[in-house]
Amino acid sequence: MIEFLLPSLFAGLGIAAISGPLGSFVVWRKMAYFGDTLAHASLMGIALGFLLNINLYLALVVCCLALAVILVTLQRQQLVATDTLLGILAHSALSLGLVAVSFLDHVRIDLMSYLFGDLLAVTPTDLIYIYLGSLIVGAVLIVFWRPLISTTVNEELAAVEGHNVDLMRLILMLLVGLVIAIGMKYVGALIMTSLLIIPAAAARRFAKSPEQMACFASLIGSVAVICGLSLSWHYDTPAGPSVVICATTCFILAQLKRID
Repeated sequence: MIEFLLPSLFAGLGIAAISGPLGSFVVWRKMAYFGDTLAHASLMGIALGFLLNINLYLALVVCCLALAVILVTLQRQQLVATDTLLGILAHSALSLGLVAVSFLDHVRIDLMSYLFGDLLAVTPTDLIYIYLGSLIVGAVLIVFWRPLISTTVNEELAAVEGHNVDLMRLILMLLVGLVIAIGMKYVGALIMTSLLIIPAAAARRFAKSPEQMACFASLIGSVAVICGLSLSWHYDTPAGPSVVICATTCFILAQLKRID
């Protein structure tokens, strides 16, 4: 049992560790819908991978990063409101992915595993991709932490201080896209964003600084992974949704904390 659960446990902890600090930025910047847009669009990456017969990891990463760049570009044009733009891109990309999948007659695709994930099917090779991606995201966050915090607090003031606001926005969106691409196969496209948002939202009740919130969010996400896998093992429930339920429970318990 331990040998069976260890890869899943390490995969979940790796995703939770990097989702904590990145999810904090998602919460601070109110980018939850942006995460959903990337998660829905990632199905197009799956279809692209099968159509071009390339590695699904690569297809997912390319699709999510390309959509992040498109979003930043269209936001700068200010053609429509951001929430309207996100809605258009999310559902259009999801529909394109579903249509593309329908043409893959020679390939049998289990869409449920991509929509809701299959954390218990993680292999040692998958762990390499997860931790490599997490290390890249973590390194970028460390390098650009202060500029990202400054632009999150006040973009006008950050620009006066000499920070490239547009570049920081692009970097953050690319990092979110990369993390969603990393975690989608194991947690699922429909609920990957929840691992970014829920632990960070719960950590907000306890944190007194941005760094504390990032660390607490990773810790809460890790606890949710451990409890979710235990729930899945003992009661034969889906692993990904079980993790999210445990994260939601942590959020509810956090709200019971008395405000000082």
